[in-house]
Amino acid sequence: MRRFHLALPRSIEDCLKLLAERGPEAKLVAGGTDLLPQMKNGLIKPAAVIDLSGVADLRVLRREDGAGLRVGASVAAREIELDPYTRSAYPALAESGALVGSVQIRNLATVGGNLCNAAPSADMAPPLMALEAEAIIAGPRGRRRVPMADFFTGVRRTVLAPDELLVELIVPAPGPRSGGQYLRHTPRRELDIAVVGVASQVTLSDGVCRKARIALAAVAPTPIRATAAERALEGQPLTAQQIARAAQLAVEAARPISDQRGSADFRRHLVGVLTRRTLTTALERAGR
Repeated sequence: MRRFHLALPRSIEDCLKLLAERGPEAKLVAGGTDLLPQMKNGLIKPAAVIDLSGVADLRVLRREDGAGLRVGASVAAREIELDPYTRSAYPALAESGALVGSVQIRNLATVGGNLCNAAPSADMAPPLMALEAEAIIAGPRGRRRVPMADFFTGVRRTVLAPDELLVELIVPAPGPRSGGQYLRHTPRRELDIAVVGVASQVTLSDGVCRKARIALAAVAPTPIRATAAERALEGQPLTAQQIARAAQLAVEAARPISDQRGSADFRRHLVGVLTRRTLTTALERAGR
């Protein structure tokens, strides 16, 4: 690893000043579980690293009356996994936090790092997309809100400019009679990345599905929504037949590749299986 300048800001404003000064040669680090291995392997060679661990405003995990859940970019996966309110109101998000690496990794890895690294297999992306979360981004021109469905632009690419910082996620309250789940398939039970990940979120009203959201990971250059599958469910009773139809439409939305972890056909099969399972569990949770 080559030498680099380390900066230790104490506020979001300090971070933005450093980003403005250093530009594309600077990298942000929170937990470091993605950045440091890339630096050690010579994949990236930043001249400056900006350590976010001293910025308290990035570590907020709080329920906001009428506004849902605020999740700071530096909140660790382990905090999301264990937070009682998140586990109760946003179980799919808590489940994704519980799947990020080992316990030791989850104590370091942050939601912001998982998203900004922008791997197609990012575990926290599908639940946040299914929950219609918005990213709050700070930059020299102020703050802007970007729906998570629009946050990713390609493999390891996001809408963030070099002088911008992901501050937090705003996750709307799911509302009554809502339920969700996140599942993934990995070759190993632990310490692996998703071959396919699926998050489903449904809201019921008067015996039918009022809203459905289905998000897929590791089947396209970015995490994606299965919008045709969502439309097929809305306004309909969530019967086994409707769920099977939605699962098939989710398969059609996938654009997987074949690699050492699985063929494209295997990934399509997994999309169908995991969509059926997550929708079934989401329905059960919504009915409680």
